Amino acid sequence: MVRVPCASEECGFAGAVRAGLGARPKSLPCRFFYDDEGSRLFEEICSLPEYYATRTEREILLRAAPEIAEAAGAGTALAELGSGSSAKTKLLIEALLARQDELHYVPIDISTAFLEESSRALLGRFPRLRITAIGGEYLDAVPHLPPRDGPLLCLFLGGNVGNLEEEEASAFLAGVASGLSPRDRLLVGFDRLKERTVIERAYDDRAGVTAAFNRNLLTRINRELGGEFDLDAFDHAAPFVAERSRIEMHLVSRRPQEVRVAALGQTFSFDRGETIHTENSHKYDRAGIDRLCETAGLTVVRLWSDPREWFSLVLLAPVRGREA
Repeated sequence: MVRVPCASEECGFAGAVRAGLGARPKSLPCRFFYDDEGSRLFEEICSLPEYYATRTEREILLRAAPEIAEAAGAGTALAELGSGSSAKTKLLIEALLARQDELHYVPIDISTAFLEESSRALLGRFPRLRITAIGGEYLDAVPHLPPRDGPLLCLFLGGNVGNLEEEEASAFLAGVASGLSPRDRLLVGFDRLKERTVIERAYDDRAGVTAAFNRNLLTRINRELGGEFDLDAFDHAAPFVAERSRIEMHLVSRRPQEVRVAALGQTFSFDRGETIHTENSHKYDRAGIDRLCETAGLTVVRLWSDPREWFSLVLLAPVRGREA
């Protein structure tokens, strides 16, 4: 496994906690959800009845994987940003191996434990698969993709692009596109706009798994930085903000309180009702997808959706004259 350090001095967990909890309003980057426990909880979220995104995306892949493999071209290598357990990716691996003798798969994830576990499982299932796993942040890892002779199909599934503000998403996709050749393709999952109640239930399930996932950020601060957070003193909230077309996840202080974080040598004060903003999840209509891809220097090759248009997989190519 290749481990890639973050290129930014501010990307470390301690630095992000210091900056985020010291700001007004308070926030924490959603990438820090995914320690080993957070990754496990997210896999549990993906199987919840309320969480439509994973189930719907898988249904699209079941139907479209052969067409995606054909569009990717002969001798394709596969890379995935935020691979997790690679559960849905198996469908694309099978489709690609049906068209070529072997496949080089490059999963990229911040959780090295998940990378090791999923890589072992995939190698046991697919004898003609070769894996180079990269542990690290997505854009930091892209320059470390191994050399290849044929085209590359790069995956960014799960609607994760929605975690970014539009300008951030455009810059991120442009950064990925800059590492693609004209024959390479990028497959992105977009969570589509739909009924507000459907969206909100997906982020506030009855079993409380998403709430546990959200509070795990505080558990991680306690464990890794000597924090003294009382998890019962924070509520989980995930309203849909229509004017921004997004879910906002927050941890809401139930009372006035002060919390010491020993490793930082700081105490952070919270008012009653004050929140820590932990994640956004933007939802897209078709015009929004086209606008985002165009500004990132990508053109839509093909789009697959479910019958209700709750989710879309979009195959993208670098715009001629803008690719690296």
